[in-house]
Amino acid sequence: MAARDRRRRHGRRRAKRRASIAGPLALAVVLVLGATAGYAAWHKSRATEGSAALDTGVTGTTTPPVSGTLADGDSSPSPKGTTSPKASKKATKPSASATTSAPPTSVPKHGTGSFSVAHASGSASGHGTIRRYKVEVEGGISLSATDAAHEIAVILADPRGWTADGHDGFQLVSSGPADFVIKIATPDTVDRICGAAGLLTHGEVNCDVGATVVVNLKRWMLGSPEFDGPIAGYRALIINHEVGHRIGHHHEGCPGPGKPAPVMMQQIKGLHGCVANQWPYDSQGHYLSGPPVA
Repeated sequence: MAARDRRRRHGRRRAKRRASIAGPLALAVVLVLGATAGYAAWHKSRATEGSAALDTGVTGTTTPPVSGTLADGDSSPSPKGTTSPKASKKATKPSASATTSAPPTSVPKHGTGSFSVAHASGSASGHGTIRRYKVEVEGGISLSATDAAHEIAVILADPRGWTADGHDGFQLVSSGPADFVIKIATPDTVDRICGAAGLLTHGEVNCDVGATVVVNLKRWMLGSPEFDGPIAGYRALIINHEVGHRIGHHHEGCPGPGKPAPVMMQQIKGLHGCVANQWPYDSQGHYLSGPPVA
């Protein structure tokens, strides 16, 4: 009996020791789990705020993702449900078409086939033989005959133009006799007029037929990929080249790499190392020549 009592008392003491240890351990586990859950909830909240700040720059607000392509032309969309800072900024930027007018990329192929004379005239420029000329513009196109005539008159009166030779001059007239006529026409009409003289313009280039200089509206409005100057410069090249034929000049080639292309060079066919140029003479009155071309 005494032995059994001793064993019972010893078992009770061990059970008490285990209980005294298990209680604090369970409490510690509960505290650790609670802290972990609290940290996870806090971290999730901070991550949401961080992504909002990344999208909009303002904590607590979000910007809907941009669908499709981005406004800056990048074809790679942002990851689903998120928007990068660059995408948010670009998405609100207005497109170029909304603020600027694009230059023309085409012209009408044909007009009415009839021409209107510009009601414009001016004083003679140059010396020697003064050639009177008229300017006509085909109907059915958005081009003022008067404006075109004034622009051509300025070109032919420029000191770097043909008047620099000392024996050729020009005068714009709107009535009476004229030595030649400058017609600005659509590509189809140019082909018809030039083709009647056996010249194939293929809807692209200008020609000089009899007493008529035929200017292709396509070249007048769009210029040439070989000419890297402003459109006004290319118009000067057109007029000076065709009027050059009128006063007896023939085609010339490139005089050498890096040199100005002669105005009588067919620059639309390539510069061959020369630099695009629209004037027969330089500012010192020297003729910008090249080797003859058959």
